[in-house]
Amino acid sequence: MDISPRRFSFTVKASQIGLRLDVVLSEYLENCSRSYAVQLIQQGTVQVNLRLCKPSYRVRLEDCVSGHLPNPAPSEFAPEAIQLNILFEDAFLLVINKPAGLVVHPAPGHRSGTLVNGLLHHCPDLAAFGGEIRPGIVHRLDKDTSGLMVVAKQPAVHEHLAGQFQTRTIRKTYLALVQGAVSPSKGEIHLPIGRHPTARKQMSTVSNKPRSAETHYRVREVLNGATLLEVDLKTGRTHQIRVHCAAIHHPVIGDPVYG
Repeated sequence: MDISPRRFSFTVKASQIGLRLDVVLSEYLENCSRSYAVQLIQQGTVQVNLRLCKPSYRVRLEDCVSGHLPNPAPSEFAPEAIQLNILFEDAFLLVINKPAGLVVHPAPGHRSGTLVNGLLHHCPDLAAFGGEIRPGIVHRLDKDTSGLMVVAKQPAVHEHLAGQFQTRTIRKTYLALVQGAVSPSKGEIHLPIGRHPTARKQMSTVSNKPRSAETHYRVREVLNGATLLEVDLKTGRTHQIRVHCAAIHHPVIGDPVYG
């Protein structure tokens, strides 16, 4: 979407009678997601017949919808020319191979040198949506995890992809090299995960506020003193693979926290 300040105005058609204002607005504005339409309406930048309305307002025939698109608030995170391993890119999204050691989101102690900093340099328009900390990003990987990440380049694509991740219609498969010989060759781990009761930077299967967690695995290859697992997550808890593997006494090799 062109996010520079510009005015718009249109008249409700017969085919749109009774639709919500946010739905009609998202259909009219190019590449506008419904959530962004709600945001515009709630910010007071949209009027119906020169009056402010709620996103749930049901439009009527020949209602005049008008408003303007403001500039996004400037991000406090600076774009940086970080080399990105881009496997695919078009006008709608990016697919990036994130290396181990690269932090995805800025955080205390990592205000620069993150994937977000690199993305803001590669695609400056990403600053307009997805949130200041995670522009365009719809899922995450831990710092020490390598793998593919999908990044949306348009608000409507971001909303659509986020919905797919939320409903888990997108399948994510992980590979983990763990200590020891895992048996049986296929299995499921059902252990709740929450913040560690004393080590606050760690997660644990013993927690004061646990959340259900489910991990499915199968053995890909048995090595000398190690096993290569293919892992499918049914839930997305922080550090889930590392915590669950450690809980069954087969920690991920090289993991300094749970190994």
